[in-house]
Amino acid sequence: MWADESVFYQIYPLGMCGAPHENDGRLEHRIRRVLDFIPHLQKLGVNAVLFNPLFESDAHGYDTRDYRKVDVRLGTNEDLKEVCDALHKAGMKVIFDGVFNHVGRGFFGFRDVQEKKWDSEYKNWFNISFDGNDAYNDGFWYEGWEGHYELVKLNLRNEATVQYLLDTVKFWTEEFGIDGLRLDVAYCLDKDFLRRLKGFCSGLKSDFFLVGEILGGDYRTVCGNGLCDSATNYECYKGLYSSFNSMNMFEIVHSLIRQFGSDPWTLYRGYHLFTFVDNHDVTRVASILQNPAHLPLIYALAFGMPGIPCIYYGSEWGIRGDKKDGDWALRPETAAPEWNELTDWISKLTAAKKGSEALNYGDFRSVLLTNRQCIFERKSEHERVLVAINADGNGFHADFDAGCGRAVDLITGGEHDFGGGSDLPAYSAYFWKCER
Repeated sequence: MWADESVFYQIYPLGMCGAPHENDGRLEHRIRRVLDFIPHLQKLGVNAVLFNPLFESDAHGYDTRDYRKVDVRLGTNEDLKEVCDALHKAGMKVIFDGVFNHVGRGFFGFRDVQEKKWDSEYKNWFNISFDGNDAYNDGFWYEGWEGHYELVKLNLRNEATVQYLLDTVKFWTEEFGIDGLRLDVAYCLDKDFLRRLKGFCSGLKSDFFLVGEILGGDYRTVCGNGLCDSATNYECYKGLYSSFNSMNMFEIVHSLIRQFGSDPWTLYRGYHLFTFVDNHDVTRVASILQNPAHLPLIYALAFGMPGIPCIYYGSEWGIRGDKKDGDWALRPETAAPEWNELTDWISKLTAAKKGSEALNYGDFRSVLLTNRQCIFERKSEHERVLVAINADGNGFHADFDAGCGRAVDLITGGEHDFGGGSDLPAYSAYFWKCER
């Protein structure tokens, strides 16, 4: 799967492009701003772009009105097609956000039910009871997503609903050439629907990539065995920032051993989970880390561990945003990309990750672990890389059996000699590719 060797870049279009927070019905061609970002993405080295919701919605994109019409605040279908074509021409895959669990109250099928009640041909598209009422006084009760009644849950056991969604994916593939989907709240989706979607998408493109959003529990409920190809690794997301803030590398390494270690009880050995240090739903990494010196290091750890790394727009140059200030604080308008030392560092990590068999496919083994330092091995058939992190403000001397005499750092290209031990300067990270 191409995704296993990729670095993703996530864009929340309504935020990045500066759209109004509510749909004002005014056509603005804001999505074309992404065209100006393409040189930045190429320089950064990403090779896949994940778009959060793009299609007509009531407000934030996850309250869909029409799956086949680009949100008027972003532009037209023609605008989006031009953006997708340009990204493909630049060598990048394109992933859309598949919001298939629920729609907005402005969705055409739900509006038909509001008007015609039990005479509507769409009444079975939702979980509705005409024996009750809702807070909006629609004259019927319906199921909302996790108690949010502005988000109307779809009935994925209804064939007409399922067929509409499958036809939508086919339309997106034919019109925009998409290469995969992020499935919003995949943990809520009917498993029969999920399996059917997987088979359908594989029929459209043999390498069509599906990543499912799941916040906790067993990721295998949405990933593998005819389901998604990958899942969002929220356990390691928490472990990454928490390990630095508490100066306790045991937390993240415990999770990595639990997920990818060599013991028989390991949960996800062989899986390629979706790795991130922040996204559109959580506090920006520059705001959650207590020590700014840890910012380059958390990216190094995320790129060095098993998984498919994803960069959230703006975080590569240190944008801040706190969840307590609301979702839109995490999704700011960005007129133009910026480039600084952090961006430059991440571009080096991107090149190292994409070009390394061990970092893409290697097993995981902890080699050295203290509260403030960790060294672990990524080993594949033809390559072995040692990932070394020193989160301390003081230098650290590491004595361990490297299994080789010399190495080259995949991040900087510098040579390293393991003789006499390894000195890790304060706040440093290395990807040591060992000699054979």
